[in-house]
Amino acid sequence: MRFMRNRGVGALALALLLSLPLPALAALNIVATTASLGMLANEVGGEQVSVTVLAAPDRDAHYLDARPSFMAALRRADMLLEVGAGLEEGWLPAAQRGAANPAVNSGRETHFVGASILPLRRSITMDGPNVGHVHAEGNPHFNVDPMRMASLGEALARRLARLDPAHAEAYHARAGALAETLREQTRQLAEGVAEQRIVVYHEDLDYLEEWLPVEVVGYLEPAPGIPPSARHLGELVGKLQGTEGRVLYASFQPAKGAEFLQRQLGWPATSVALEPQTPTLEGYLALMRDWVDALDAR
Repeated sequence: MRFMRNRGVGALALALLLSLPLPALAALNIVATTASLGMLANEVGGEQVSVTVLAAPDRDAHYLDARPSFMAALRRADMLLEVGAGLEEGWLPAAQRGAANPAVNSGRETHFVGASILPLRRSITMDGPNVGHVHAEGNPHFNVDPMRMASLGEALARRLARLDPAHAEAYHARAGALAETLREQTRQLAEGVAEQRIVVYHEDLDYLEEWLPVEVVGYLEPAPGIPPSARHLGELVGKLQGTEGRVLYASFQPAKGAEFLQRQLGWPATSVALEPQTPTLEGYLALMRDWVDALDAR
């Protein structure tokens, strides 16, 4: 009889527990390697996600260290967003191993690699004398192309919808709104840019050719990852002498080579950011405007 009474009490307690309102599900903890990917996670994920960005926006994501803070963030992650195509290969694998979190391991549904989803521009390291330096899979700097970012946002929505079907409609709606905003801003900004030739430091700004009327006619690096040499800069001057154009380089790259071309050719030289200062749509739109402003600089 005592056993039956205990069962009755247990059943009553269970019924009362089930009648209570369920707590809200915890946000999906997403770690993004760059601020551009963090922007996509924030804009597509909305209230359903919490986003941590590993690489500071003013640092070269090629050359970071696998810091303990990276490993700690990855250890807590439910999902990892990576650029791919070799961009983070010098530090991310070590951080993944140190995190010991299966969710961020390669090949998992919760490991999202942008370069494996998007068509990439052919890298200059895939042909000729530059073969074997970096970017053997293609140019990974697709964040400089807003329309590729729009496509990647839609792909991220599909992935999030599979992982969290309850919010699938919201993910797709936010990705669609993001794509529409980027399309409109791309159109408006491109209309205000005149056709021009540019020299860039690395191939990180090549994707400007995808949406702006610019042509990349040279690189300050003689080969990707190799600092500008006097001989190479002299060859660039000889090739471009008597023509008009501009020199663009990332804010974390040395200015010396760009300033040399400015003196020798009279081409304006401007440093630009490669990543938004904040991982938000507003930050990315400001970055787009900065690229366009650099092309109008005098």
